[in-house]
Amino acid sequence: MPVSIHDLRAYKERRERFVMLTAYDHPTAQVLDEAGIPVLLVGDSLAQVVLGYDSTIPVTMDEMLHHCRAVARGARNALIVGDMPFMSYQASLEDGLRNAGRFLKEGGAHSVKIEGPQLDLASALSERGIPVMGHLGLTPQSVHLFGGYKVQGRSEEQADRIKAWSKELEEAGAFALVLECVPAALAEQITASLSIPTIGIGAGPGCDAQVLVIHDLVGLTPGPAPKFVKRYADVRGQIAEAAKSFAADVSAGAYPDDEHSYS
Repeated sequence: MPVSIHDLRAYKERRERFVMLTAYDHPTAQVLDEAGIPVLLVGDSLAQVVLGYDSTIPVTMDEMLHHCRAVARGARNALIVGDMPFMSYQASLEDGLRNAGRFLKEGGAHSVKIEGPQLDLASALSERGIPVMGHLGLTPQSVHLFGGYKVQGRSEEQADRIKAWSKELEEAGAFALVLECVPAALAEQITASLSIPTIGIGAGPGCDAQVLVIHDLVGLTPGPAPKFVKRYADVRGQIAEAAKSFAADVSAGAYPDDEHSYS
């Protein structure tokens, strides 16, 4: 049976930890769905890990919907969350409602994610039957405001603000809350104070769930990983070795051989 937002709340009530992973294409969505991953986020991280942009800011609604449709065609059981890109909801409530609706109508998503304390929008989406996931702490669409990718909530003032926004987002109707790059103790306090599940990324072990970018998880992204990333595979290295082996076989005349040729 497909995973619903009510299942996520039930996981929290049972103290059953779960995961969310990003997916941007049909085969990855299929693999993750078959592996039993309950929540797939079509993240605006697409901008960097798939499209080669320097940040999440340039990615467009059309690009997000293109990839969301591919994920929706690949997943049969997972809850699909469409990540609303920069300036698809910040300018006006009307923009936010229209673009969130596009994720469900055109993209095949079951819900959307918004960054920051967008309380009016969260309430309006919930009232119109569009499930909304919140996102606080380090919100990458505000990277220029923060002056870089920095941990948020270390000062008492920042921590109090994030705590207050968390409760307000829950009251506005958010069904879950991503906490990104905040101190572990703060994330644990917020998790204990909410009836909706928290999903941590760089927020310590006290959250109800954890999320990672799939390219980070399997080692496709180059260079040093952020502190919170644990690489569970070296797919980048495996692809490189496979390509080198193919090139060597072709150069040596070993491929294609009789087994891989038609008679």
